[in-house]
Amino acid sequence: MSKLLFNNLLIEAEGFGVALPNRGLAFGDGFFETLVFTDGRLRLAADHHTRMQQAAAALYLTLPAALATPEALEATLTRLVTANQLPAARLRLQLWRTGGGRYTPTTDAAEWLATAEAFLPDDTAIANADFAVENHSIHSPLSFCKGPQSWLYVRAAHERQQRGLDEIILCDAAGHVAEAGAAAIFWLKDGVLFTPSLETGCVAGVRRAQVLRAARTAGMACREGLFLQKELLAAEAVFTANVAAMRIVHSVAGTAYKPIHNGLITILMNLGQATEQSIPLAQ
Repeated sequence: MSKLLFNNLLIEAEGFGVALPNRGLAFGDGFFETLVFTDGRLRLAADHHTRMQQAAAALYLTLPAALATPEALEATLTRLVTANQLPAARLRLQLWRTGGGRYTPTTDAAEWLATAEAFLPDDTAIANADFAVENHSIHSPLSFCKGPQSWLYVRAAHERQQRGLDEIILCDAAGHVAEAGAAAIFWLKDGVLFTPSLETGCVAGVRRAQVLRAARTAGMACREGLFLQKELLAAEAVFTANVAAMRIVHSVAGTAYKPIHNGLITILMNLGQATEQSIPLAQ
Protein backbone atom coordinates (compact mmCIF):
# COMPACT_ATOMS: atom_id res chain seq x y z
CA MET A 1 0.00 0.00 0.00
CA SER A 2 1.42 3.39 -0.99
CA LYS A 3 2.29 6.06 1.54
CA LEU A 4 2.30 9.84 1.41
CA LEU A 5 3.60 12.71 3.49
CA PHE A 6 1.09 15.19 4.84
CA ASN A 7 2.64 18.03 6.84
CA ASN A 8 5.63 15.73 7.43
CA LEU A 9 3.51 12.88 8.77
CA LEU A 10 3.99 9.59 6.90
CA ILE A 11 0.54 8.03 6.41
CA GLU A 12 -1.26 5.52 4.20
CA ALA A 13 -2.56 6.99 0.96
CA GLU A 14 -5.74 4.92 1.00
CA GLY A 15 -8.58 6.83 2.57
CA PHE A 16 -6.59 10.08 2.85
CA GLY A 17 -8.49 13.35 2.54
CA VAL A 18 -7.85 17.00 3.32
CA ALA A 19 -10.07 18.93 5.70
CA LEU A 20 -12.27 21.80 4.60
CA PRO A 21 -12.03 24.71 4.25
CA ASN A 22 -9.01 24.38 1.95
CA ARG A 23 -7.60 27.50 0.30
CA GLY A 24 -5.79 25.44 -2.31
CA LEU A 25 -9.10 24.04 -3.53
CA ALA A 26 -11.05 27.27 -3.04
CA PHE A 27 -8.64 29.80 -4.56
CA GLY A 28 -5.62 27.96 -5.94
CA ASP A 29 -3.73 29.70 -3.13
CA GLY A 30 -0.51 27.73 -3.43
CA PHE A 31 1.87 26.03 -5.85
CA PHE A 32 3.41 22.65 -6.61
CA GLU A 33 6.68 21.07 -7.67
CA THR A 34 7.27 17.94 -9.74
CA LEU A 35 10.53 16.28 -8.75
CA VAL A 36 12.48 13.16 -9.68
CA PHE A 37 14.43 10.89 -7.34
CA THR A 38 17.00 8.61 -8.98
CA ASP A 39 20.29 6.97 -8.03
CA GLY A 40 19.74 7.66 -4.34
CA ARG A 41 19.32 11.41 -4.68
CA LEU A 42 16.81 14.13 -5.47
CA ARG A 43 17.50 15.45 -8.94
CA LEU A 44 18.26 19.20 -9.02
CA ALA A 45 17.32 19.72 -5.37
CA ALA A 46 18.94 23.15 -5.11
CA ASP A 47 17.14 24.45 -8.21
CA HIS A 48 13.80 23.14 -6.99
CA HIS A 49 14.29 24.77 -3.62
CA THR A 50 15.20 28.11 -5.17
CA ARG A 51 12.00 28.11 -7.22
CA MET A 52 10.00 27.08 -4.14
CA GLN A 53 11.44 30.00 -2.18
CA GLN A 54 10.55 32.40 -4.99
CA ALA A 55 7.02 31.00 -5.31
CA ALA A 56 6.45 31.18 -1.56
CA ALA A 57 7.64 34.79 -1.51
CA ALA A 58 5.38 35.71 -4.43
CA LEU A 59 2.38 34.21 -2.63
CA TYR A 60 3.38 35.59 0.81
CA LEU A 61 3.85 32.09 2.23
CA THR A 62 6.47 30.69 4.60
CA LEU A 63 8.01 27.34 3.70
CA PRO A 64 7.52 24.72 6.45
CA ALA A 65 10.64 23.63 8.35
CA ALA A 66 10.71 20.22 6.63
CA LEU A 67 11.11 22.02 3.28
CA ALA A 68 12.96 25.14 4.39
CA THR A 69 16.40 24.31 2.98
CA PRO A 70 17.66 22.20 0.04
CA GLU A 71 19.04 19.71 2.55
CA ALA A 72 15.74 19.48 4.40
CA LEU A 73 13.81 19.12 1.13
CA GLU A 74 15.95 16.22 -0.04
CA ALA A 75 15.93 14.48 3.33
CA THR A 76 12.15 14.83 3.63
CA LEU A 77 11.40 13.45 0.18
CA THR A 78 13.99 10.69 0.49
CA ARG A 79 12.02 9.51 3.49
CA LEU A 80 8.88 9.24 1.34
CA VAL A 81 10.70 7.38 -1.46
CA THR A 82 12.21 4.94 1.04
CA ALA A 83 8.84 4.30 2.67
CA ASN A 84 7.38 3.40 -0.73
CA GLN A 85 10.37 1.20 -1.62
CA LEU A 86 10.83 2.89 -4.98
CA PRO A 87 14.27 2.69 -6.66
CA ALA A 88 13.30 5.71 -8.79
CA ALA A 89 10.35 8.00 -8.10
CA ARG A 90 8.35 10.81 -9.61
CA LEU A 91 7.30 13.09 -6.75
CA ARG A 92 4.63 15.73 -6.50
CA LEU A 93 4.88 18.29 -3.73
CA GLN A 94 1.80 20.50 -3.25
CA LEU A 95 1.74 23.50 -0.89
CA TRP A 96 -1.23 25.70 0.00
CA ARG A 97 -2.07 28.34 2.58
CA THR A 98 -3.61 26.97 5.73
CA GLY A 99 -6.93 28.18 7.09
CA GLY A 100 -10.08 29.43 5.41
CA GLY A 101 -11.64 32.80 4.80
CA ARG A 102 -12.19 34.58 1.54
CA TYR A 103 -9.57 36.22 -0.66
CA THR A 104 -7.84 38.08 2.15
CA PRO A 105 -5.30 35.72 3.76
CA THR A 106 -5.08 35.54 7.54
CA THR A 107 -1.77 33.67 7.78
CA ASP A 108 1.42 32.97 5.85
CA ALA A 109 1.58 29.36 7.15
CA ALA A 110 1.41 26.56 4.59
CA GLU A 111 0.23 22.97 4.62
CA TRP A 112 1.77 20.49 2.23
CA LEU A 113 1.30 17.07 0.66
CA ALA A 114 3.91 14.90 -1.07
CA THR A 115 3.11 11.81 -3.12
CA ALA A 116 5.34 9.35 -4.96
CA GLU A 117 4.98 7.01 -7.91
CA ALA A 118 7.40 4.94 -9.94
CA PHE A 119 9.50 7.03 -12.31
CA LEU A 120 9.51 5.83 -15.91
CA PRO A 121 11.72 8.13 -18.01
CA ASP A 122 10.66 8.90 -21.57
CA ASP A 123 13.37 10.39 -23.75
CA THR A 124 11.91 9.24 -27.06
CA ALA A 125 12.02 11.75 -29.88
CA ILE A 126 8.99 13.99 -30.55
CA ALA A 127 7.89 13.29 -34.12
CA ASN A 128 5.22 15.93 -34.65
CA ALA A 129 4.94 19.27 -32.81
CA ASP A 130 3.02 22.41 -33.72
CA PHE A 131 2.15 25.83 -32.32
CA ALA A 132 -0.98 26.21 -30.21
CA VAL A 133 -3.83 28.10 -31.85
CA GLU A 134 -6.39 28.08 -29.02
CA ASN A 135 -4.08 28.97 -26.14
CA HIS A 136 -1.20 31.32 -25.42
CA SER A 137 1.17 31.86 -22.53
CA ILE A 138 0.52 34.68 -20.07
CA HIS A 139 3.25 36.48 -18.19
CA SER A 140 2.38 37.28 -14.58
CA PRO A 141 4.13 37.58 -11.19
CA LEU A 142 3.49 33.83 -10.78
CA SER A 143 3.98 32.47 -14.29
CA PHE A 144 7.50 31.30 -13.39
CA CYS A 145 6.21 28.65 -10.95
CA LYS A 146 3.86 25.69 -11.20
CA GLY A 147 0.27 25.73 -10.03
CA PRO A 148 -1.30 29.20 -10.33
CA GLN A 149 -1.71 28.91 -14.13
CA SER A 150 -2.27 25.16 -14.41
CA TRP A 151 -5.53 25.73 -16.27
CA LEU A 152 -3.47 26.95 -19.24
CA TYR A 153 -1.48 23.71 -19.47
CA VAL A 154 -4.64 21.62 -19.12
CA ARG A 155 -6.15 23.52 -22.06
CA ALA A 156 -2.93 23.18 -24.07
CA ALA A 157 -2.81 19.43 -23.42
CA HIS A 158 -6.42 19.13 -24.53
CA GLU A 159 -5.63 21.01 -27.74
CA ARG A 160 -2.60 18.79 -28.37
CA GLN A 161 -4.74 15.70 -27.90
CA GLN A 162 -7.55 16.96 -30.14
CA ARG A 163 -5.10 17.82 -32.93
CA GLY A 164 -3.26 14.49 -32.70
CA LEU A 165 0.12 16.11 -31.95
CA ASP A 166 3.02 14.62 -30.03
CA GLU A 167 3.83 18.03 -28.53
CA ILE A 168 2.35 21.51 -28.52
CA ILE A 169 4.28 24.78 -28.38
CA LEU A 170 2.82 27.78 -26.59
CA CYS A 171 3.50 31.35 -27.69
CA ASP A 172 2.60 34.59 -25.95
CA ALA A 173 -0.11 36.93 -27.23
CA ALA A 174 2.44 38.76 -29.38
CA GLY A 175 3.51 35.53 -31.09
CA HIS A 176 6.80 34.98 -29.27
CA VAL A 177 7.68 31.33 -28.63
CA ALA A 178 7.35 30.52 -24.91
CA GLU A 179 7.55 26.80 -24.08
CA ALA A 180 6.30 23.33 -24.85
CA GLY A 181 3.22 21.96 -23.13
CA ALA A 182 5.11 20.68 -20.10
CA ALA A 183 8.75 21.48 -20.82
CA ALA A 184 11.15 24.23 -21.79
CA ILE A 185 12.05 24.50 -25.46
CA PHE A 186 15.52 25.04 -26.93
CA TRP A 187 16.96 25.26 -30.41
CA LEU A 188 20.34 25.47 -32.09
CA LYS A 189 21.31 27.84 -34.87
CA ASP A 190 24.82 28.75 -36.07
CA GLY A 191 26.41 27.31 -32.94
CA VAL A 192 24.18 29.29 -30.55
CA LEU A 193 21.69 27.78 -28.10
CA PHE A 194 18.38 29.68 -27.96
CA THR A 195 15.54 29.55 -25.44
CA PRO A 196 12.64 31.92 -24.69
CA SER A 197 12.99 34.35 -21.79
CA LEU A 198 10.74 34.24 -18.74
CA GLU A 199 9.13 37.43 -20.07
CA THR A 200 7.10 35.21 -22.41
CA GLY A 201 5.32 33.67 -19.43
CA CYS A 202 7.14 30.35 -19.57
CA VAL A 203 7.85 28.40 -16.40
CA ALA A 204 11.31 28.89 -14.87
CA GLY A 205 12.07 25.20 -15.28
CA VAL A 206 14.76 23.60 -13.18
CA ARG A 207 15.99 21.63 -16.20
CA ARG A 208 15.94 24.83 -18.25
CA ALA A 209 18.31 26.44 -15.76
CA GLN A 210 20.52 23.36 -15.71
CA VAL A 211 20.79 23.11 -19.51
CA LEU A 212 21.84 26.76 -19.71
CA ARG A 213 24.43 26.21 -16.97
CA ALA A 214 25.81 23.15 -18.72
CA ALA A 215 25.98 24.86 -22.12
CA ARG A 216 27.72 27.94 -20.72
CA THR A 217 30.15 25.79 -18.77
CA ALA A 218 31.00 24.03 -22.04
CA GLY A 219 31.68 27.42 -23.67
CA MET A 220 28.56 27.49 -25.85
CA ALA A 221 26.94 30.84 -26.65
CA CYS A 222 23.41 31.07 -25.22
CA ARG A 223 20.63 33.54 -25.91
CA GLU A 224 17.47 34.03 -23.88
CA GLY A 225 14.98 36.41 -25.43
CA LEU A 226 11.79 37.10 -27.37
CA PHE A 227 11.75 35.02 -30.55
CA LEU A 228 9.01 34.73 -33.17
CA GLN A 229 7.81 31.41 -34.56
CA LYS A 230 9.80 31.91 -37.77
CA GLU A 231 13.04 31.92 -35.76
CA LEU A 232 12.26 28.53 -34.26
CA LEU A 233 11.25 27.20 -37.69
CA ALA A 234 14.63 28.37 -39.08
CA ALA A 235 16.55 26.44 -36.41
CA GLU A 236 18.94 23.62 -37.20
CA ALA A 237 17.75 21.45 -34.29
CA VAL A 238 15.09 21.64 -31.57
CA PHE A 239 14.65 19.86 -28.25
CA THR A 240 12.55 20.08 -25.09
CA ALA A 241 13.70 19.69 -21.51
CA ASN A 242 12.03 19.18 -18.15
CA VAL A 243 13.06 17.51 -14.92
CA ALA A 244 12.00 14.10 -16.26
CA ALA A 245 13.72 14.09 -19.67
CA MET A 246 15.25 15.89 -22.62
CA ARG A 247 13.68 15.03 -25.99
CA ILE A 248 14.73 15.78 -29.57
CA VAL A 249 12.01 17.30 -31.79
CA HIS A 250 11.90 16.02 -35.36
CA SER A 251 9.28 18.38 -36.80
CA VAL A 252 7.46 21.63 -35.91
CA ALA A 253 4.51 22.86 -38.00
CA GLY A 254 5.62 20.69 -40.91
CA THR A 255 9.23 21.88 -40.81
CA ALA A 256 11.53 18.86 -40.43
CA TYR A 257 14.91 19.17 -38.74
CA LYS A 258 17.86 17.20 -40.03
CA PRO A 259 19.60 14.98 -37.46
CA ILE A 260 22.97 16.67 -38.04
CA HIS A 261 22.94 18.23 -34.54
CA ASN A 262 21.48 15.28 -32.64
CA GLY A 263 24.97 14.40 -31.46
CA LEU A 264 25.41 17.88 -30.01
CA ILE A 265 22.05 17.62 -28.26
CA THR A 266 23.14 14.28 -26.79
CA ILE A 267 26.30 15.96 -25.51
CA LEU A 268 24.16 18.66 -23.89
CA MET A 269 22.04 15.95 -22.28
CA ASN A 270 25.13 14.24 -20.91
CA LEU A 271 26.59 17.53 -19.71
CA GLY A 272 23.31 18.27 -18.00
CA GLN A 273 23.35 14.96 -16.17
CA ALA A 274 26.94 15.56 -15.10
CA THR A 275 26.16 19.02 -13.72
CA GLU A 276 22.97 18.13 -11.85
CA GLN A 277 23.08 19.84 -8.49
CA SER A 278 21.90 17.65 -5.65
CA ILE A 279 22.60 17.85 -1.95
CA PRO A 280 24.43 14.82 -0.53
CA LEU A 281 22.76 13.44 2.54
CA ALA A 282 24.74 13.00 5.73
CA GLN A 283 25.78 9.41 6.33
